[in-house]
Amino acid sequence: MDTRLHSDAGRVTPGTGCRAHCGDHYDWRLPVARSVIAACATFAAATAFAADDDPSGRRASGVAKPAWEFAITAYPTFVRGGDDYTSAIAVADRGPLHLEARYNYEAIGARSAFVGWTLSGGEEVKWELTPILGGTWGTKSAFVPGFEASVSWGRFDFYAEAEHVRDHTTNDENYNYVWSELGFKPVEWLRVGAVGQRTRIYGGEREFQRGPFVQFVWDRVTVAGYWFNPGSQDQVVVASIGMTF
Repeated sequence: MDTRLHSDAGRVTPGTGCRAHCGDHYDWRLPVARSVIAACATFAAATAFAADDDPSGRRASGVAKPAWEFAITAYPTFVRGGDDYTSAIAVADRGPLHLEARYNYEAIGARSAFVGWTLSGGEEVKWELTPILGGTWGTKSAFVPGFEASVSWGRFDFYAEAEHVRDHTTNDENYNYVWSELGFKPVEWLRVGAVGQRTRIYGGEREFQRGPFVQFVWDRVTVAGYWFNPGSQDQVVVASIGMTF
């Protein structure tokens, strides 16, 4: 099940379009991302490996399942006063192995692919950490390391993803992207909460985009909506519809 479907980085003005990057750079984000990765890695080393049958984050299946499971999600994005666009993500999982492909994510017209390995643990507090490594081609050529992580306790959960896009042609085009969600499930089929990201893809001069989200799950179908900068002139709505199979 895809729960974010989400997280993004250096940017452009509204409407010039790309999900993760297109312009300004915030060099302080990389140390922050490295600190988060280091903390997660330390936590993983200190906790016994545990398998879970239920998927979390962007995975299509839990790490305990030995068979291949797949998921595909589309993200129509509606920018107030700008150009709308759609990005897409497809994943394939087998046990802890995680494969991921994206379209229109790092830049409009860009394709990207990643391979990752999931560590998980916990009983009352469950966690997953998936370091990923990949690259982009098309309108953006870059080497892209990153991670996807989630923590859940009862009906509450937290998800975060981050990546560093290292451009093959010039260091001026390097950037870092982060997306995070804090969610609550009052019932099994409904998840609500707050979403945040640092991006200038849209939102005018806002450095930090934030807002509410709601997500519905029915069998293998997940539908969600994310409303950034509600009530402002820089409102953006990101919808998502995904399916596992």
